[in-house]
Amino acid sequence: MTAPVWHGVHVATALPFGDDLSVDYDAYAEHVRFLAEGGCHGVCPNGSLGEYQTLTDEERARVVRTAVEAAPDGFHVMPGVAAYGSAESRRWAEQAAEAGASSVLLLPPNAYRADRRAVVAHYREVARAGLPVVAYNNPIDTKVDLTPPLLAELHQEGLIVGVKEFTGDVRRAYEIAELAPGLDVLVGSDDVLLELGIAGAVGWIAGYPNMIPRATVELYHLAVAGDVAKALPIYRDLHPLLRWDSKTEFVQSIKLSMDLAGRRGGPCRPPRLALAPEVAARITRDTEAVLAKGYR
Repeated sequence: MTAPVWHGVHVATALPFGDDLSVDYDAYAEHVRFLAEGGCHGVCPNGSLGEYQTLTDEERARVVRTAVEAAPDGFHVMPGVAAYGSAESRRWAEQAAEAGASSVLLLPPNAYRADRRAVVAHYREVARAGLPVVAYNNPIDTKVDLTPPLLAELHQEGLIVGVKEFTGDVRRAYEIAELAPGLDVLVGSDDVLLELGIAGAVGWIAGYPNMIPRATVELYHLAVAGDVAKALPIYRDLHPLLRWDSKTEFVQSIKLSMDLAGRRGGPCRPPRLALAPEVAARITRDTEAVLAKGYR
């Protein structure tokens, strides 16, 4: 049977900018094709790693169209549709559908600390766009926690098909499975891939495959197959790098690692600045150690 379009490794794509910080759409299209060739199953444009908050509406829409146009057959596009207003998020979901995306990734309201009623209404509004919705639980940034009981409520109403779980609390996977059977858990932070894979995750919305897609996709398959004996040595090798995905500087970190691996990472748009020298040196050491072991 064909897996649902939101399963597998979807890369939260970094967005290449030129020296003048304009979006390099040609480089982005090439990156999408590179990830497909590396064994990934799809991309998530316009996430935090794609610096969507710094894009104009025109840029944001064109990024989605670029990803869809560059994607080969069977390679899925799941745009992030976060916005301050629920109506705006719905409009981005409708734009994703018009562009040919197969699903969307949606944060809860992030303009204020929404209560249960507001969260449900928010997901209800965006679900009207008609694409499958994967919820994104990131209470660190949004201050709204999509707890397992709340996720169960959203799933029972048919508003979401899965959740990108970013809390780092791997215990939640088991509670979600108990309260919301059939709701798919997707790994949300790179440094809990093995733990959530063993716990039953069926997807990974990932950061570091931007740099080393083949090695990380292999690790994902081993994790979800429960092959700990083969997965653990790779996981130990990669973990010092994977944990940068959960740091405040994750966008700059992944782009620097991409540069070091010969990929186009490049600069970020303000307010993100260049990394402090000591942080850049640490990421460089971690990246070079992974590359020296042959991971690509």
